[in-house]
Amino acid sequence: MSDIRICFFGDSFVNGTGDPAYLGWTGRACAAATSSQHSLTHYNLGIRGNTSQQIENRWQMESNLRFLADGDSRLVFSFGVNDTRLEAGAVLVDPNTAITTARRLLIRAKAQYPTLLVGPPPIEDPAANIRIKQTSDAYRELCAELEVPYLETYQPLSQNLIWMQEVAMIDGAHPAASGYEALASLVSKWTAWQSWFA
Repeated sequence: MSDIRICFFGDSFVNGTGDPAYLGWTGRACAAATSSQHSLTHYNLGIRGNTSQQIENRWQMESNLRFLADGDSRLVFSFGVNDTRLEAGAVLVDPNTAITTARRLLIRAKAQYPTLLVGPPPIEDPAANIRIKQTSDAYRELCAELEVPYLETYQPLSQNLIWMQEVAMIDGAHPAASGYEALASLVSKWTAWQSWFA
């Protein structure tokens, strides 16, 4: 039986903020991937409010603490919404800086472990969603260039009534259990994710 360890790095969406079951999408996707063919260890390393820069600064140290030198280790990143957040009328992380940061992070991560990137989801704010979609599009182009599998979540979740309703009901950004189930379903059906457990 293979011993697979996955570190999920990201923000409050990775953390599962708003989910009364405290599973988020990462716990649900891993539960769905359970099999007698492998042992799966799930590390949720999402931190509320984290930007791409903050994640770049911590992922290596935190994964080193959890991965075995000769183990079957994997990385899943998901970030971007906080980069686009406005503070004092300006985005928290300049778009060019955000893409440069993502490029450095993904190149370094991919060189060490199988790596996936899950794109940023929509929230309730239409103006913010314009910036989030632009970020998602930029990540898709970057991942195509770097040959890192990318899951675009913005479009399907913006059309998902459950996701958008729960986001509106909770805090304008995070869904509850059913919304996270919808995102987990996207991940579970993703061929790049499925290939990890084939």
